[in-house]
Amino acid sequence: MELFLTSLLNGVTYGLLLFMLSSGLTLIFSMMGVLNFAHASFYMLGAYFGYVISTHVGFVPALLIAPLVVGAIGALIERYGVRRAHASGHVAELLFTFGLAFLIEEVVHLVWGKSPVPYKVPAALDGPLFTVFAATFPTYKAFMMAVSVGMLIALYAVLTRTRVGLVIQAALSRPDMVEALGHDVPKLFMLVFGGGVALAALAGVIGGNAFVTEPGMAAAVGTIVFVVVVVGGLGSLMGAFVASLAIGILQTFAIAIDWKVPGFERLTVSQTAPVLPYLIMVLILIARPRGLMGTRET
Repeated sequence: MELFLTSLLNGVTYGLLLFMLSSGLTLIFSMMGVLNFAHASFYMLGAYFGYVISTHVGFVPALLIAPLVVGAIGALIERYGVRRAHASGHVAELLFTFGLAFLIEEVVHLVWGKSPVPYKVPAALDGPLFTVFAATFPTYKAFMMAVSVGMLIALYAVLTRTRVGLVIQAALSRPDMVEALGHDVPKLFMLVFGGGVALAALAGVIGGNAFVTEPGMAAAVGTIVFVVVVVGGLGSLMGAFVASLAIGILQTFAIAIDWKVPGFERLTVSQTAPVLPYLIMVLILIARPRGLMGTRET
């Protein structure tokens, strides 16, 4: 029972962090058709900017400032880079975002080096929140969960209860009609791209000190984010939310279980954990190409 509860809580925490990453990519991928391979790099930038800002003015200001700074950088990249590459087709777009990911990583190497930086959990949130069967649950993980859920509620409210949100939803499927009604769709795309990478940066601010802030952190989550988007379904935030939780919980339980796989004496369930999300994606694409809650096929 202790293993079950601990794995469940850790899985939900990891899943909610994945959702923070994938929600921005869901909007960008669905609305603009942009395959942003550098999305996880903005997550890494959020972690590093959060580290620098929290060192000087504290962790709470870093939660606000770092995503805004990264979002502004993302908006400028969309305006002067992604937009032009997108106009030349998906190949140019893929090459641009792929190269951008390497460029951001090299900038991180030059500024902060190749070793992890001492980005620590703030003292006020460091410590156990409660104890279950002699296993403690950290206060900071509960904080991560609260921020993730709060972001989901805020994002849902903006998209469904505000005029800007309604225009964004309309532009997801009929950008030509939205532009005909007098809205500046290119500017809207720029704001959505900036907002999407700002959400990734927010995940970096709260995830960088919970895990490790180092140059390889983008590569560690880069592909899993695309898996979440595909499994959840294009254009569906709720689908991304469900897929994130499912993958986070599944991977956490798989890592915790050290049973041998029947028929494979040298293989344990924990060794298969890194492969499980991709297996789920393949099965979803075969059985339901539009994903769990998507509105159109991948």
